[in-house]
Amino acid sequence: MTEVQNDAFIPSSIRSVIQERLDRIVAENHVRILLAVESGSRAWGFPSPDSDYDVRFVYVRNRDEYLRLHAPRDVIETPLLDEIDLNGWDIRKALGLLLKSNAVIGEWMVSPIQYCTAHPVIERLNDLAGKVLNRHHLAWHYHSIGRKSAERWLTGDEPVPVKRYFYALRPALALRYLRLHPGKRLPMHVSALMEASELSWPLLEQINTLIAAKRLTNEQTNGARYPDLDALIRQELATIPESEQTRPPMLDRHRREADQLFLDLINAS
Repeated sequence: MTEVQNDAFIPSSIRSVIQERLDRIVAENHVRILLAVESGSRAWGFPSPDSDYDVRFVYVRNRDEYLRLHAPRDVIETPLLDEIDLNGWDIRKALGLLLKSNAVIGEWMVSPIQYCTAHPVIERLNDLAGKVLNRHHLAWHYHSIGRKSAERWLTGDEPVPVKRYFYALRPALALRYLRLHPGKRLPMHVSALMEASELSWPLLEQINTLIAAKRLTNEQTNGARYPDLDALIRQELATIPESEQTRPPMLDRHRREADQLFLDLINAS
């Protein structure tokens, strides 16, 4: 496996441990890892000192494994160990979800923290993602998780954990980005969302203050409330995404492209 970049968010000692565990997964499960990235708060840009390392990967099995009557599971899960949470999806599962405009696999493709993206199929996978990720579907996803994250505290004025603040703020910024930039891929990192969201300087300063606070406190520490940020979250979550009927249908050519990508990959194994 090949490391792609030495990202400043991940200490080299942790990166080495992650690489060793990925190599162990390859050996024990007889798979090839195509993509491995950070997917949680570290990749979103607002980690805490006690944040886990949320490593997610996409893998492919040998061709014969896909021809068996009883196919193996399409996920590989490992227990949380030393703050490293490492789990992966089979490429067939990843492609199926991508065709349904799954926001999670969409985020993995643009994660700023990469452990492995050396396989040549990743360029094709990313190109397909750019064609099939639908902003209406993504908007429903971020609206849903934003509402669930905010519904228990947004109407009050009591202090809330900084983590909970971000779990509502980031979906709100994603919704704003999708509305302002309908033809562009949604970035994962909060700073990219901030830069493109046409926010006032005071709002940007408040978000940066919140990021700085989260870097210094544990996940559950309560923090101050920011009325202007509360108003931003309310504003973005108040807009109901367009209905299912407005989403463009999945095109047959995209299904064929996904099929061909999968077949090329397993036939080369």
